[in-house]
Amino acid sequence: MPKSYKNMQEQIKSAPRTWLITGVAGFIGSNLLETLLTLDQNVIGLDNFSTGFQHNLDEVQSRVSDKQWQLFTFIKGDICNSETCRQSCDGVDYVLHQAALGSVPRSIEDPLITNENNISGFLNMLVAARDAKVKRFVYAASSSTYGDHPGLPKVEDKTGNPLSPYAVTKLVNELYAEVFARTYNFKTIGLRYFNIFGQRQDPNGAYAAVIPLWFAGLIKNDTVYINGDGETSRDFCFIDNAVQANLLAATVDDEAATDQVYNIAFSERTTLNELYQLIKKRVITANADAEEAKPQYRDFRTGDVRHSLADISKAKERIGYEPQFSVKKGLDRAAEWYITNLS
Repeated sequence: MPKSYKNMQEQIKSAPRTWLITGVAGFIGSNLLETLLTLDQNVIGLDNFSTGFQHNLDEVQSRVSDKQWQLFTFIKGDICNSETCRQSCDGVDYVLHQAALGSVPRSIEDPLITNENNISGFLNMLVAARDAKVKRFVYAASSSTYGDHPGLPKVEDKTGNPLSPYAVTKLVNELYAEVFARTYNFKTIGLRYFNIFGQRQDPNGAYAAVIPLWFAGLIKNDTVYINGDGETSRDFCFIDNAVQANLLAATVDDEAATDQVYNIAFSERTTLNELYQLIKKRVITANADAEEAKPQYRDFRTGDVRHSLADISKAKERIGYEPQFSVKKGLDRAAEWYITNLS
């Protein structure tokens, strides 16, 4: 049996290691940073600020002690530069690779830059981590890999055809990790994220995710748009669940659990119409005007799948993943952050 998340945290804290987080100034990266610093770990962070922000790092600094913040070393650099990757991996025990260009629409508009970051950059990191003899390489995979496979819930060994350049890049990541395991005996674990949300997820820009975008719209009385009829469903997963999965994957004792990919989700479907009402209910407490708000519906978006739901039994059985936050509980936490920061 894999160890529980609580036991794993105690074990990590009792034996400090050096961790590298790529994309450390981003949404997921900064939450990983905060958790590891509270566990008194040495953390190296790499980011080029293409989608991450200094204010995310500043917020982490405000939430940890001065002593813990001193354990953090920041490198401003790009995973597309192989020498930067080598420098970042020097002396590292665990890599949590989050750096990537996300967004299906972005990849459709500019497949070349998505490919450069998500495939060439990923390979740079794999080579650098292998050469540095890193103990474990945990990387952000994606539920987009399931493509047009119609089955629900999604099971790791049944995938379809990719529906976007972004999905292609995430599939190639998994293939490269598999080859590195077989060819170099290099230990990797891929985490197929399903619609991660939570504090510090950016609501601005053309490629903002739906939850921060809708929080911002309802808080600021802007129009909220729903793509399609609103009955599209997703398996939304709160950020603390994703942080748990990363730490469990990095430290799992059973080597048979490595060289695998795992679904990381809550395993619950929520339609966009339901999500809108859940967010609206939470925003009304701070902005009464949101009570009268109604979404505007528009065309379905190219490259989107209709429904998504994860089977998380493999992650539970092999790495001890036990998500603590349901969608509603996660939205409660997220609402606090967005209301405080956007009102």
